[in-house]
Amino acid sequence: EDQIAGGGLLVAFDNVSDKGADILLQLQLRNQSDRSFSGDIEYTLLDPNGKEVAKNSNKVSASKGKTSTTKNKLHVSNPDLWEPDSPFLYWLQVDVKDKNGNIIDGYKRRIGIRSIEFKGPDGLWLNGKPYPVPLIGANRHQDFAVVGNALPNSLHWRDAKKLRDAGMRIVRNAHYPQDPAFMDACDELGLFVIVNTPGWQFWNEDPIFAKRVYGNVRDMVRRDRNHPSVFLWEPILNETWYPEDFAKNVKDIVAAEFPYKNSHAASDHEARGSKYFDIQFTHPVNADKEFALKEQDKTKTYFTREWGDNVDDWNSHNSPSRVNRAWGEQPMLVQTQHYANPPYPYTTYDGLYQTDRQHVGGTLWHSFDHQRGYHPDPFYGGVMDVFRQPKYSYYMFMAQRPTDSLNIMAESGPMVYIAHEMTPFSGKDVVVYSNCDEVRLTVNATGKTYTYKKDKNRKGMPSPIITFENVFDFMDDKKLAMPGKGDQVFMTAEGIIDGKVVATYRKEPARRPSKIVLWLDNEGVDLKADGSDMVTVVAGIADGKGNIKRLNNYFIKFNVEGEGRLVGDSEHMNNPRPVIWGTAPTLVQSTNKAGKIKVTAEVLLEGQQMPTAGELIFESVPSEKVEIVNATELSQIGKTTVSTVNTSTNKDELQKEIDKLRKEVNSYKLKEVEKQQAEFGEKR
Repeated sequence: EDQIAGGGLLVAFDNVSDKGADILLQLQLRNQSDRSFSGDIEYTLLDPNGKEVAKNSNKVSASKGKTSTTKNKLHVSNPDLWEPDSPFLYWLQVDVKDKNGNIIDGYKRRIGIRSIEFKGPDGLWLNGKPYPVPLIGANRHQDFAVVGNALPNSLHWRDAKKLRDAGMRIVRNAHYPQDPAFMDACDELGLFVIVNTPGWQFWNEDPIFAKRVYGNVRDMVRRDRNHPSVFLWEPILNETWYPEDFAKNVKDIVAAEFPYKNSHAASDHEARGSKYFDIQFTHPVNADKEFALKEQDKTKTYFTREWGDNVDDWNSHNSPSRVNRAWGEQPMLVQTQHYANPPYPYTTYDGLYQTDRQHVGGTLWHSFDHQRGYHPDPFYGGVMDVFRQPKYSYYMFMAQRPTDSLNIMAESGPMVYIAHEMTPFSGKDVVVYSNCDEVRLTVNATGKTYTYKKDKNRKGMPSPIITFENVFDFMDDKKLAMPGKGDQVFMTAEGIIDGKVVATYRKEPARRPSKIVLWLDNEGVDLKADGSDMVTVVAGIADGKGNIKRLNNYFIKFNVEGEGRLVGDSEHMNNPRPVIWGTAPTLVQSTNKAGKIKVTAEVLLEGQQMPTAGELIFESVPSEKVEIVNATELSQIGKTTVSTVNTSTNKDELQKEIDKLRKEVNSYKLKEVEKQQAEFGEKR
């Protein structure tokens, strides 16, 4: 229904505390029958086990073909509140009953009870209490290797899980509202979300343009308003010089569409009309002085929407933050140091932990590598690549999470990781990431033990990067490996809390590549036999003990049998696939029938001395939903389409001229983007 604050169910909260909370309910009901209706709306709040927590009802009536809006309230005593480290969800059952008490319609959804307040110098308050730490997370495009934006629900959930595993507590949906499946995952996993209006660096003076954006903002709020994960609405257009009245209008639209507490909108500090917004995006005052906020306004609260990216200019895009996994150890170490605490002023993880309470956090640009339409290079600044394979920086983020084991559907607790591959080209210094109070590093069976103890009085990021200097020497490896004592070459890092070892990580140098190992990257989510679900299968080049051989240049050829099929082929560089940093991932899609799937992987050019083929067998599970499919289209899925490629090197003159014009147009577009990005400085 196109009615302000309309469109079905609206859930809000008031008087939220550990002792109690009021759930404010507003429902718009349309009578599509051929007669007038009168009856009741019954609300029942259930815990995850189905136990009734609260219940209430109210009368409702609606004429034929008309709508009726009613309001009600539930009170919950001693509620389980929603917050990132304890994302408790209730079920809200809504039943429409006729005058005889018969249920004629109904609706059920999960809700989380929480309150969000921004108090200027006193920062963020969650559920009536000051939030104790900065909210750190990342931006996200719903873009994945091979399939682009066409992700199934499971890949959205896995993305949220991977971000939460890394200790992130907030994600910015750049630059558009993302799939409801991702919002559901954030509700479940405890990820706050900044919800964005679709738009980026474009404004049209024609009034119809603003009108359509206003419609987008209304639809955005109506769709996502009942998600407890919603932290902020970002109704402005990203990095765009829109007029001041537009900013005021979209701020007012958000307030009208959610006319209750706990709904907040944000704007860039330097954008026109930012004065209308209580929450502003900017770099903290302790960042690079050229781009940092000069002075804080006590009536505002601040957040950094994009931090970490560091290009030489907005045309070339060379950056210590943009690193392809294929480039190996040293570039990934540089990226990690840059994000954590580089030796130059910048907005960093460490810096965001040294702000006052008025600056409540920031989201990294960006969580995952992705394709872009305006530059020849993909974006390589993610902490994971396009297939969600981690870089070293991912583990640095993970090391910032608390050591407490949380009751969430994601990894938590103590961790330790060695960012060193023990290759002939690896550095002498060994970098370790850990959230433990103490780390003990043992090098080789005959080597030394090194100890690091965290300075508990240090201000800044919870767990700085740990560097053990002059620890590794390839010649020490050779001295043991040559006489057959290679098993004595290793590094073991032990994370220690209160004198007890609580986490361990062991690294060995990879020897002769001997086999291909395969594993599922499914985050515990089974592949559904609905014909569209997908899962990543990773092939790794390994030595006899299973250590991944990072330095090699093989190509992997995949084959799938049973109730699955590969997504993409040689045209998409998905089969065969190059091995990058020791691994070659691919996507496997389900059929409409549950059953076994066998994936085999072998090197493209076989030989007696080449690594042996690998095999992985897993099963898809039946879909809970009945799929309606076109039999003809279904029969065509998975069939190979052969394309004819013209290999001639002599293009005709017309084609050459077209290519020349295309390059000139692209160059002009890139110059425009460069200009706009230079004007909006928050990424810097």
